[in-house]
Amino acid sequence: MEWKNIYRGLLMGASDVVPGVSGGTIAVVLGIYDRLIEAINGLFSKDFKKHLLFLIPLGIGVLSAIFILAGLIEWLFEHYPRPTQFAFLGLIIGVLPFLFNQSNAKKNFKVNHYVFILIGIAIVGSMVFFQTGEPEPVTEFTSATYLWLFGSGFIASAAMILPGISGSFLLLVIGSYTTIISSIKNLNIVVILVVGIGILLGILIMSKLIHYFLENFPYVTYAFVIGMVIGSVFVIFPGWPVDVMETVVSILTFAGGLLFAYLLGKVEYK
Repeated sequence: MEWKNIYRGLLMGASDVVPGVSGGTIAVVLGIYDRLIEAINGLFSKDFKKHLLFLIPLGIGVLSAIFILAGLIEWLFEHYPRPTQFAFLGLIIGVLPFLFNQSNAKKNFKVNHYVFILIGIAIVGSMVFFQTGEPEPVTEFTSATYLWLFGSGFIASAAMILPGISGSFLLLVIGSYTTIISSIKNLNIVVILVVGIGILLGILIMSKLIHYFLENFPYVTYAFVIGMVIGSVFVIFPGWPVDVMETVVSILTFAGGLLFAYLLGKVEYK
């Protein structure tokens, strides 16, 4: 059992709660991404015990971070929405140099790769026209609501293991982020189970697809990911602050997000 993975999982789980950095990016920074994808894909192989010993402590760390931070994130959204969003913007923008470095874009990117960057920007950036802001948490649940939450978990799970795209960001775009965070904070077991099953199935299915593209088209995949990260800036941007104090706080939180992303990158650059 690799108990060090609990610490790694805490970092990954924290990033999955915050709409800015993906757990997959943190896995790359920590040097365990390839093993993570291999372990997920190997759960149904003859070596499943070895993969479980890798994944169990990692999962403990991820779940611990999610439950610990859910209340804090909900409180920040409620009381300081704009500075919080600027912190997320700092995280998103701060991740970009790391992704360009990982893909060695100066050397490996050709014209077609930059086309995929533009496609990624267009796909994610266009979501700004469909999102009118994060709605209030849903409190009355129907069969349709549970299906929507299951689908949210399934879709977000791909981002959780894909370097560059935040699962929480996708939940923001879908409009289910505050409902899920509130349910975690209030220990709504039914909602947690529905979303959790969607996430698990999504990870099992999408990890195989992600593994295929990363193995066979790594630079095209990175180019598309970089484009989606850039596009997410347009969706997350909350508008300019309305007064001097909020402006100062937003600048500080934005700088904090940049600093955190930079420090993560330093781990990789050593």
